[in-house]
Amino acid sequence: MSLLAKNRNYRLLFSASAISNLGDGVSALAFPWLASLITRDPFMIATVAFATRLPWLLFTLPAGVITDRGDRQRLMVMADLLRLLLTAGVVALIVSLPDLPPPSGAGWYILALSGLAFLLGSAEVVRDNAAQTALPSVVESNDLERANGQMWSIEQIMGSFVGPPLAGFLIAYAVPAPFALDAITFALAAWVVWLITVPPRRAPVKRSLYEEAKEGFVWLWQHPKLLRLAVMLGFSNMLSIMALTILVLFSQEILNLSGFGHGLLLTAGAAGGVVGGIVCPAIAQRLGAERSLHMVLLLFPTMFVVIYLTSNVWVVAIALFIEMFAALLWNVVTVSYRQRLIPDDLLGRVNSIYRFFGWGLMPVGALLAGAVVALAEPSLGRELALRLPYALAGGVAIMLAVYGFARLRL
Repeated sequence: MSLLAKNRNYRLLFSASAISNLGDGVSALAFPWLASLITRDPFMIATVAFATRLPWLLFTLPAGVITDRGDRQRLMVMADLLRLLLTAGVVALIVSLPDLPPPSGAGWYILALSGLAFLLGSAEVVRDNAAQTALPSVVESNDLERANGQMWSIEQIMGSFVGPPLAGFLIAYAVPAPFALDAITFALAAWVVWLITVPPRRAPVKRSLYEEAKEGFVWLWQHPKLLRLAVMLGFSNMLSIMALTILVLFSQEILNLSGFGHGLLLTAGAAGGVVGGIVCPAIAQRLGAERSLHMVLLLFPTMFVVIYLTSNVWVVAIALFIEMFAALLWNVVTVSYRQRLIPDDLLGRVNSIYRFFGWGLMPVGALLAGAVVALAEPSLGRELALRLPYALAGGVAIMLAVYGFARLRL
């Protein structure tokens, strides 16, 4: 913990990430659970998840240019304040509901919830890109693995270990309560980021959005290893979102969990993230980047196959633990790799293009999960239809592992 003790700016960035990710963790359970209280239609529930992730496809590229042009600290503050206002809008939407489920007009309420989720996701795109781009400015290069491991650990602790069960408890107490807490966390995170003293950056020469984005694309195209990592991450995230979108119904209808129980289940994944954040830097150092990523590719299909086969909540919890541990190992290796490799004046743009490939398929995964269940249910029945996305994800993950062993070289 010496890095936190000796580096004030990193400590503030770390604290802001912890607070903000508590809000994100509360939202991660509260949004789909609220959607499931409004309707039981899997495709409509998936629409909310789709709207949350769609900004990563639409706005990641311009967000990168904005990050390189502007004040990264100010961008984080403004994004968190916007999320505060939008979350207050979710509270207002809940208060306007006549009952749960509403006697009529469920589609309109889902549409309004999806719109707010889309705007929140748009602010998150800017905020996350600015935060990750700012990290190399507040820590030394040789501390990046340690800093990234700690940042990913606190994100998992707050976003998946504390946030979801807290959201489950709050939503059982009062449906608007988790969203009210969410708004408070965004206000606190904005204040903490404002306290950071960021070293001044050379003002970039502003050109057209197209020219600046093209410069980032050209740089990434000239580094095919990084491009290959981005594309592989895209397919991995698509599969993960498929699983997560249906998990809220899987928990309720197959595992028979309440909102609080579902929140506790998600903490199993968080535990894998916490353990991964602590030990993965050492694993990466011992195995090396390439062998560490091969290890991830072996672990990744396990979660999907196991959940497809089981109805035991403890087995599902272990599968989520393994999946998040593998994700942390991937992130510790690849994020540090690109933070070192990409020049600072291109970091925002190349990061955003990397995330365009790496995160852009997530809305596709969310919508695909809902469509698969809705189309399969009439012929396969409800339970097998809810399991089917996990079988499909497991098969694609195995193919991804074969490709990675053949082509992934660092």
